Amino acid sequence: MSAPARKTSTIGIRLACVQLMQQLLGSSGSMTRLLPEAQSRVAEREQAQLQAWAYGFARYSGELAGIVDQLLDKPLKKKDLDVYLLMQLGVFQLRHTPTSAHAAVDETVKVVKQLKKPWARGLINAVLRNYQRRAEELEAALTDVQRLSHPQWLLSRLQNDWPEQWQDICEQNNTQGPMTLRVNLRRGTVEGYRQRLSTAGIASQPVADAPAALRLDSPVPVAQLPGFEVGDVSVQDAAAQLAAGYLARYCPEGGRLLDACSAPGGKSAHALESGSFAHVVALDQDASRLERVEATLSRLGLTDNCQLQAVDAADIAQWWDEVPFDAVLLDAPCSGTGVIRRHPDIKLLRRDSDIDTLAALQASLLDSLWQTLRPGGLMLYATCSILKRENEQQIAAFLERTADAEALGESRQILPGESGMDGFFYAPLRKQGG
Repeated sequence: MSAPARKTSTIGIRLACVQLMQQLLGSSGSMTRLLPEAQSRVAEREQAQLQAWAYGFARYSGELAGIVDQLLDKPLKKKDLDVYLLMQLGVFQLRHTPTSAHAAVDETVKVVKQLKKPWARGLINAVLRNYQRRAEELEAALTDVQRLSHPQWLLSRLQNDWPEQWQDICEQNNTQGPMTLRVNLRRGTVEGYRQRLSTAGIASQPVADAPAALRLDSPVPVAQLPGFEVGDVSVQDAAAQLAAGYLARYCPEGGRLLDACSAPGGKSAHALESGSFAHVVALDQDASRLERVEATLSRLGLTDNCQLQAVDAADIAQWWDEVPFDAVLLDAPCSGTGVIRRHPDIKLLRRDSDIDTLAALQASLLDSLWQTLRPGGLMLYATCSILKRENEQQIAAFLERTADAEALGESRQILPGESGMDGFFYAPLRKQGG
């Protein structure tokens, strides 16, 4: 006799979401790292709902806290962070989801039983009912930091770096990024794969800047993508796909590429798919992240052309055989401020002090890896940041201190939402001589 079907429990999803946000704010890890464990605590059919709520909560966290704070007579104690977050989750559902108002209030209030804090029942009910009555007034009273849900340090940097665009950047950061595919051009054409998607009931559009890209009208699970398991297509934002174009433009075919910070492997795979390189050496300091690179290359049938090493790329004495590379791709560790729409928890986890630390690491990698490049070779410096400290200022300083380095044309800063892409920075550099 089969077991009875488990009833859908929105209370359980709410509880898991609050616990996840507690962990996130307690610096227990990123959303990417914490979400799978949280999803294991709910039914399989509820996991997508939990993910949507958790990402939405993180995306609008400043706004939600700003609204709830106006509705509290005094701040809650630190030990009652779960109650504070539960109220914010209720406001999130009332403001940003199609959840019925009755369910958003009633189901949120019921979670206090699982929290073992029955005293909070009346408080949560009052806060959510008051929000329903005073929503327009409360939202109008929010500061820029609260309304845009960006911490003050980041808002200040954006205003300084992008005085004309900072508000649009923040608004783009608070949207969900589109799902973009990279068609494996060794196996078919973009138009051919678009027809396969159409046959499967999936609408898509080509992307002008990225010749292998298709942007889906609506995201779908990768299992629904025709030929995904056999390597016909990959998921990769169009901005990240531009790396292969830079490498192909400036490097001879059949060369040897170093991908210095390679996880999760999309750029190494694309470089090999494009046929520009016969061999890639892919490094990453995190062995577990390098496993993702291996899985990506294996799915695409590219493992024979790529050597993986779990090492610190800056410590070239540890791994380099002193055979120079034709090209070096340095997709440097960065603040991730260009991909906040995909990783909204960046706004909660990053600190202003991180930027100088990251900039020092980027400079160290530039200086070390430059030694591994042959004269006449290309280094492509890339970040998914939109902060000038990590991008144009970083490259200007490198060119100033490196006598045999020259810029190949102008660097490119893509801002979030530009042509539908993530925020990204590219600077192609040539090593003189050769």
